This record gives sequence, structure tokens and C-alpha cells, in this order.
Amino acid sequence: MSNSKWMPCRPRTLARVCGLILFAGAFHLRGENAMPARTRFVQDRFAIGFWVDPPMDAKADARYREIAEANFTLVVGGFGSNSPAKDRRQIELCEKYGLKVLVNSARSAPDELPDGPACWGYRLRDEPNASIFAELRQRADAIRRARPGKMVFVNLYPNYANSKQLGTHTYEEHVARFVKAYDPSVLCMDHYPGFHPGGDGRDRYCANLETMRVQSLKAGIPFWNFFNIMPYGKHTDPTEAQVRWQIDASLTYGAKGVLYFCYYTPQGREFPKGGAIIGRDDRRTEHWYQAQRINAELKHLGPTLMKLTSVGVKRITQQAGETETSLDKTPIVRLGRAPYDPALDLLIGWFQHRDGRRAVMLMNYRFAYSAWPTVTFAGDLGKVTEISRRTGEEIPVHDDSPAMKGLQISLRAGGARLFLLP
Repeated sequence: MSNSKWMPCRPRTLARVCGLILFAGAFHLRGENAMPARTRFVQDRFAIGFWVDPPMDAKADARYREIAEANFTLVVGGFGSNSPAKDRRQIELCEKYGLKVLVNSARSAPDELPDGPACWGYRLRDEPNASIFAELRQRADAIRRARPGKMVFVNLYPNYANSKQLGTHTYEEHVARFVKAYDPSVLCMDHYPGFHPGGDGRDRYCANLETMRVQSLKAGIPFWNFFNIMPYGKHTDPTEAQVRWQIDASLTYGAKGVLYFCYYTPQGREFPKGGAIIGRDDRRTEHWYQAQRINAELKHLGPTLMKLTSVGVKRITQQAGETETSLDKTPIVRLGRAPYDPALDLLIGWFQHRDGRRAVMLMNYRFAYSAWPTVTFAGDLGKVTEISRRTGEEIPVHDDSPAMKGLQISLRAGGARLFLLP
């Protein structure tokens, strides 16, 4: 990969995670070569997962309890669990602690792959070149026939991969060809934006999310993505606000799953600092506590997020002195701010809810300080509700500064809030 990725440390025969949802609550499969519906994977919850599972050893029970305590919902296996016997044990522990798991498919024939209630499916390949998409399809179809209803997961390159890695002239062509040739249940990619001065990669991250959003909507499948939570190469160690920014941007573009890179600190020359969620000495880093807080909110938002279909995404920026912004097609008709506040820089994603209502996610694009916009929603404010990140319940919209004119909505650094409209 370009951008100093971890490619040398990740086996080419492995891959990552994904799920599946559509607006009407059904999963519509398209294309002449689509597998019968009964063989397809169906995602039943928002996915919160990670890369690099911890060692499957004498401490495994405590390790998996710790994963659940951090509010993850999905384990991606293949590192700490590195044998068929360990894979079976991993499935048992995930069932015990209310987790789902994707196990490595490379160690067994399709009809010998381990299975169980906690098994969502099998990893097949990470970051394939387009030249092997058809080959991967053959292997995936064999697994789907042997294990109906299970996901066969392939993770794609990010949009900063070069044409030699992709096997196509453009990234959009790479993703579109994958969807057509492989017929995935879910799209997934990894992308790790830079946050250091002179290396801000957030716009490119959003462009990658937009590609996944468009292709997933065309195919009638959901998408997930991996993001960064640790220092490696040129990447700085993300702050909690920067971690939240990556996740909430994914949600704003309509992702149905987010996955951390990495949970257990990997070995390798690219990772001398360590610093993943769990250190190689089994110590919880500060990122474990950050993930626990953020994941708790994701679990509350998840049931609603799974009922939403993305309609559009727009970035709204204001120059100094502006007080209003045109928001054509969005469920927001006006944005303003106090004249002494910084100019707004917001990301807006709007959706169709399964029950026919509209939804809008309003996100602070800046991760260094909070935003405090004055918001005018389309329609009757009395009928607008917010999905609480603390409980998951629909609650009345709260004016964060009732002494000021208009409705004030505070947005923490890198954070977003989700609203439902009639």
C-alpha cells in the first residue's frame, strides 16, 4: 500500500469483515449470477469489530470477556486463533459472551469449516488484485453452498492504493468490478487518514466512503470499513476525538459496521511503538477505554442505523461572516452561528428510515474543538426527535442554548448527532 500501510504484516490469504442490510428490511440481490437468497448472509446487528484477535491461550476466556466489556459485537479471527481447534474454541467463547465471529477459511475444506450460532462466516482474502476476483468467487460459492447463510468476507484496498495493486485504472472501477465478479454480501475496505500537520487525509477518507456508499447502494448491500486507532509508520497516535471523527464520518456516509485497526498490538517493524487497544504485554491502553465509551454509544445507535438507507451526503463550510448556508435536498433548511464563533465546517448525511421518516446526521468536521450551529430543520420542530447516544431512545430535540435565538445544537469535536424527521 501507499501511505506506509501494514501490508507486510498481514497475510495475503486473509481478509476482514462485513454485513448486509437494505431500506425495506429485505436484502435484495442483483445480477444474473447472484446466489439463491437462502444462501446469503443476513446481518442482524450493527457490527463493531477489529483486526488482530488476541492469543487463543490459557487466558482466552478472560480475553474474550474483556472484548465484550469494551462493547464490541464482532471478532475477526485468524491471528490469535490460528488452528482449527482454536477456531472452534473461538466460536464457543464468542457465543458465551454474546459476540459474533469471522473465522479464517484457509485452514479447512468448505464442508469442514467450523460452525456455530456465533459464527457469522469466514474470512477469505485481504486486499485482492482485480485479476483474482473470479477465482475468489469460485471459492466463496463453494463455502456458501457448504455453509448456507454465512458471510464469505473479502476486504478491499483503500483509494490510495496504486493501479498495480488494484489491477484497474481507477479505484471506482476496482470496486465496481469486485461487486460484479464476486457478488459480495457486504462491501468493506480499510482506510487510515493522516491527522498530522501537513498530512491531513480526511478528505480522501470521505471520498473513499462515498465510493463505498454509491457502490453498496447500487448493489443493494451494506458496507463497513476499517479505521485507525494506533500509531504506526507516519501515522500519529489518534486522540479520542480523532477516533470518533473516523467512526462518525463512516456513519454519516451510511456504514453498517466499523472496525478498529488494531485490537491486539501486532508484531512487526512497522509497529515499534505498540499502542493498539491491547498491548503485547496484555495491558489495556488508553484506547481500550476510548473504544469502550465510543462502542457503548454505537450499540445504542445501532438498531436505528440498521433501519436507515443513505440518500446523500454533503459537506457544509462557511466563510467568516456568513450566517446562513443553502442546504438543497437535505432535511435542514438553514444553518447559522454566533458571529464570534469559528466558521462552520460540518458533514451532513441524510437517510430514509424504514418506517418512511427522514433522518439526518449532523457531524462536526473539525476534531480540535466543538461546533455550535443554529439549526433550522425542515418541517415542524415539535415532530423532530433525536436518537440518544446514551440510551438509544427517541428523545425530544434539546436546545443547548435556549437563551440564544433559534435552536442551538452542540456538536463535540469530531462528533455527530442523529435526528429523525416526519
